[in-house]
Amino acid sequence: MNLFKRQSPSDIAFSIFVYTFIIFIIIVTMYPFVFVASASISYTQYLARQEIWLYPRGINFNAYRRVLNDPMLLTSYRNTLWQVAVGTTINLFMTTTLAYSLSRRNFSGRRFLMMAVVFTMFFSGGMIPTYMIVRSLGLLNTLWALVIPTAISTWNLIVTRSFFDSVPESYHEAATIDGAGEFRIFSTIILPLSKPILATMVLFYAVAHWNSFFNALLYINREHLFPLQIFLRRILIQYEASDMMVDVILDREAVGLSIRYAAIIISTVPILCVYPFLQKYFVKGVMIGGIKG
Repeated sequence: MNLFKRQSPSDIAFSIFVYTFIIFIIIVTMYPFVFVASASISYTQYLARQEIWLYPRGINFNAYRRVLNDPMLLTSYRNTLWQVAVGTTINLFMTTTLAYSLSRRNFSGRRFLMMAVVFTMFFSGGMIPTYMIVRSLGLLNTLWALVIPTAISTWNLIVTRSFFDSVPESYHEAATIDGAGEFRIFSTIILPLSKPILATMVLFYAVAHWNSFFNALLYINREHLFPLQIFLRRILIQYEASDMMVDVILDREAVGLSIRYAAIIISTVPILCVYPFLQKYFVKGVMIGGIKG
């Protein structure tokens, strides 16, 4: 094999171990998703007898029909898409502008401000003070409560600032000599050079918003404002309660499981479709942003 040419026996053994370990991790990571996808479209009698391990047994889309016919699904999808779009935009604007300011060496207060930002990474006011602030701002039972309290992630800010630190200072000096101000330098020079870290931050923030449900539990109690994850949680709890009934039969229990699996797939697949478009920037952005600083 070309892979093992010109390698010592110890190097070959190490390479085999590494590739074997990687394949094992891939299988362990992918199996739950494959199982859930297979179980969601299998006949319920096979699911009830626990005869599904990898591939589906029969093709049955009744669970998907029941989930898709729920009127709350489209409402929760709309709320989640709003949260992802607006929240990620706010996150990206706040993170990049603050990170750029902290990366400027001539900013006299950047060390103190950076220490204050890092402090919030380890210490916070807690859930109750945060709830009181959200309530005092009038954000309860609004979608803004899902995006304003999480406007900046400290870790993402640090990674983005490290990336901006890696941009050569000569670009900034040349633009300054040409008469460009800080905002123009940031918008026309720094941002176009920062596509890898911007794509990485978009992915991080979008996935976080898509999977978020705790803030909705705290700040929202109106059903028409529930995001997708609260809808999924409601389905899971609903059919878990049905499964615990004394008179429940095995097939009905399997129907509940099938519906739960279908709901998981419906809520997971859209965000998975985003990753291939950002993957080419993802590793580069994390590596460049994480090595320096």
